[in-house]
Amino acid sequence: MQHIAILSVNHQLAPVEVREKVAFAPGELTNALGQFKNTDGVEACVILSTCNRSEVYAIINTDNAQEVLSDYLANTHNIERSELDPYLSYFENDDAVEHICHVATGLDSLVLGEPQILGQLKDAYHAAKEADTLNKLLEKLFQHAFSTAKKVRTDTGIGSSPVSVAYCAVKLSEKIFTDLTEQTVMLIGAGEMIELCAQYLNQKGVNNMIVANRTVKNAEKIASLYGARAVSLKQFSDLIHEADIIISSTAASVPIIGKGLIETALKLRKHKPMFMLDIAIPRDIEPEVSQLNDVFLYTIDDLQQVVNDNIDSRQREKTLAEEIIVGQNKKFDNWLATLPNEQVVQAYRQNAYQIKEIAVEAALKKLKNGGDSAKIISQLADQLTNKLLHTPFGNIKQASAEQLRSEERRVGKECRSRWSPYH
Repeated sequence: MQHIAILSVNHQLAPVEVREKVAFAPGELTNALGQFKNTDGVEACVILSTCNRSEVYAIINTDNAQEVLSDYLANTHNIERSELDPYLSYFENDDAVEHICHVATGLDSLVLGEPQILGQLKDAYHAAKEADTLNKLLEKLFQHAFSTAKKVRTDTGIGSSPVSVAYCAVKLSEKIFTDLTEQTVMLIGAGEMIELCAQYLNQKGVNNMIVANRTVKNAEKIASLYGARAVSLKQFSDLIHEADIIISSTAASVPIIGKGLIETALKLRKHKPMFMLDIAIPRDIEPEVSQLNDVFLYTIDDLQQVVNDNIDSRQREKTLAEEIIVGQNKKFDNWLATLPNEQVVQAYRQNAYQIKEIAVEAALKKLKNGGDSAKIISQLADQLTNKLLHTPFGNIKQASAEQLRSEERRVGKECRSRWSPYH
């Protein structure tokens, strides 16, 4: 039996130390999808990996779906299941449909209603499509999630105020440095999160920004919008001592900022404090950096308090958003109920075409051998009619027989009850 199954490691249960162990690097995604699809019982799959969650979505035909998905995630990242199990959340069928809609609408995010997750979910869907790991049911599920998210955005005000991870990162910077206009900010990375940080910092009046990235061209795209300097990751170590604030979000698989680098930077700064925010998964900054005096190192998990301060306006819209999800999911359930019929029709159509091809091939052979064309065509028509009607007539007879047996059982039970000595 087919199941819709989702396995999640997210910010609600798993700290950053665990989430970074199960993160999928963009370059690994195609191979990971291929391995996932080749897992016993898996018919279709999608992988979502963000700073706050790693999730695997599957259409799976097995009774131990949770175990299969858990083993896949653990084995892919060389982690013992026992180490991972306490942080796993599993959803199946109706619960899975509800979960993906909560993810798509931002209701399950660290920042309630944040819009970036929808784009990340769409990226995961397109990656699966390119890797050819989707089927009709999983395709429909994701389209359903996207349309639900769109409706929530349109019909509620959950995304009206500028609350995002990037926004919260800048708000936390403001708590450390009351006036950001006098600070030098180094942004490491060139993805959507860093671009949003640059936008918010620019709105706060920050005039001195450095954007560092492995590909300088990508750094220049962001830097040119906000009057910042663009440098390579090779260059940033020579400039890091200039930064009062460092916000890092790259796709690096290992930390790019170590304790030794920051020790050197602090000496050059004469121990002037540095605020560092690591919003990457896996982390960009070695945790040991927090041991240094004059360094204030935060991870994405530390943004929770800022989130709580900015969440009240969105909480009021959450109930309405959940009502919309319930209504949309009823429509999906209705479509799901028709799927077996669609599969029956599809199978019958395929069988009909096979019957046609065999019968036509046989008729053409007879014509080539000089047979009577009228007789051959008449025989072909009779043959096709009989064979095509065989299956539906058989099903009708079976249904009628079952109905008759059911009626006989009902009458028999009624008679036994009527003539019982206890009646």
